[in-house]
Amino acid sequence: MANVTGTNPQTKIDPAGVAAGSLGGKTTIDDGVVAKIAGIAAREVPGVYALGGGAARVVGAIRDALNTTDLTQGISVEVGEKQAAADVTIVAEYPVSLQKVADDVRAAIYRAIEDLVGLDVTEVNVTVNDVHIPSEDDHEEQKAPQEARVQ
Repeated sequence: MANVTGTNPQTKIDPAGVAAGSLGGKTTIDDGVVAKIAGIAAREVPGVYALGGGAARVVGAIRDALNTTDLTQGISVEVGEKQAAADVTIVAEYPVSLQKVADDVRAAIYRAIEDLVGLDVTEVNVTVNDVHIPSEDDHEEQKAPQEARVQ
């Protein structure tokens, strides 16, 4: 369900001199927008390597290769008229405290939805489904390309 708001009964004056809430109409915020905001907030947390489960990450890797990243990957939201709840699945980097990363992700999503969308957040459930361990492959990708052996 999309978040729909009507006019606000509390009147505030904005800098342009128009009474906020005095203009008629409604605002509809789609569930996908709330999920995208939650996904962006979760990705910004230090210690989060990726979002989503195994299959979602495979599809995400293909999308990344095509420059069409899905910012809602690993995020599920339920949106009501005044409240929202979110479920997020993350892959944490090694070695970080999993409880700290989960708490930081939860706090970031709470802040983002409440500040940017204006909804009360009832809960944010965080599932850590994997830990990314840096390997030799990751380090070799970051190295400068080697000179060709044959010219």
